[in-house]
Amino acid sequence: MRKEIIDYLSKISEEEQDILDRGDHTIRRELHFKDNDNMVIKYADLLKKGRLIDINVNTRFAYFPLHKHDYIEMTYVVSGEITHIMNSKEKLIQKKGDLLFLNKRASHELLPASKDDIAVNFLILPDFFQTPLAMFEQENLLRNFIVDCISGENNYGDYILIHTDGIIQVENLLENMIYSIIDKNHSNNFIIQSSMGLLFSTLSLYSDLIGNKSKDNKETNQLITVLKYIEDNYKNGTLSEISDKIGCPTYYISRLLKKHTGNNFKDLLQKRKLRQAAHLLESSTIVTDEIIAKIGYENSSYFYRCFKKEYGMSPKEYRKLHSHL
Repeated sequence: MRKEIIDYLSKISEEEQDILDRGDHTIRRELHFKDNDNMVIKYADLLKKGRLIDINVNTRFAYFPLHKHDYIEMTYVVSGEITHIMNSKEKLIQKKGDLLFLNKRASHELLPASKDDIAVNFLILPDFFQTPLAMFEQENLLRNFIVDCISGENNYGDYILIHTDGIIQVENLLENMIYSIIDKNHSNNFIIQSSMGLLFSTLSLYSDLIGNKSKDNKETNQLITVLKYIEDNYKNGTLSEISDKIGCPTYYISRLLKKHTGNNFKDLLQKRKLRQAAHLLESSTIVTDEIIAKIGYENSSYFYRCFKKEYGMSPKEYRKLHSHL
């Protein structure tokens, strides 16, 4: 990343200088939480009206207490590392080059960072993703996680961590986004959204880098492995097959999915099939009977019932609606 951007991000902020002067390594809560009884950081308190995305630099030198956001957060570590405690129990170390996407449902706290531990937080409203997702139509774990974040669902857990250190394309796209946001030029909105779309497309080439590989996050690694399996094997995947693959009993996998997503294996597999059906209805002229076969349904009547329950309309009505859109 260019030296001038790193220098900009490295500056000691007024808040950080205050923390150093006080020497007690705590934040001033009133600067971040307008409602102290509800530890939610709100976009309305941070983003200027009309802006769909902004950045701030992670506050160093102090412990940041447990909190949530009412926006989608993407964090990129420029140098050093950042330590999160997810949901009051899971330690997650985000290292240089790591990208962390947080669902609005996620709660986390941050341990004190040193001067050289620099992380950029992208504060993103759901409407921002309209252009990036339109550029990035193919189904994969990251895209579906973002769609979940927008819809308020939790089929893919609270976060996705992607290890991107050394991937020049990713660094260049993030540098472009950071510079465009710092520039505060509203005409750059399309550039930022297009850069995010290109970022998603680039990350889709590195799906093996999704998930925390540290021993401290064994459960998270297992969850990511199971979710990837569902993404790739939605047509014929079985609980017993993924059980054998990761060496865990089926009842353990069922509990794991229920704990993190609120759904069991069968439900997630069906949701994935229906999303693929909806994608094909939107983006192709393939007839419905052929789509049913492509996604692994043998009983067409059952498919029609499931689709209508999920989307509130028949496949024909869904295709007609989206052809107009």
